[in-house]
Amino acid sequence: MKLPFLKLILTFLGFCVLSFSAYSAPDLANGKAIDQHKCYACHAKKSGFGNGDMIYTRSDSKVTDLKKLKSMVAICNTELRLDLFPEDEADVVAFLNTQFYKFKP
Repeated sequence: MKLPFLKLILTFLGFCVLSFSAYSAPDLANGKAIDQHKCYACHAKKSGFGNGDMIYTRSDSKVTDLKKLKSMVAICNTELRLDLFPEDEADVVAFLNTQFYKFKP
């Protein structure tokens, strides 16, 4: 085996390991921190009751499954310019789903 080919293979395998580890498990603590810092106040104002969590538990929720939850988090991130990275969005989705929605994957 030639050295450049071996180097290419090892580089590719390293990239695969890093990519897998970056997307392996959401960070619930990060999701909670983002929700508290960037989402809660807006949701509290929007609910009219001063409780930002009420938007997640209301009976007329627009979020009815995990796909819609992911979509709503992405929409808020984009429209409100929250500057969340994709892994941050995944963390928020995982936190909200664990804390409030309990949708099956």
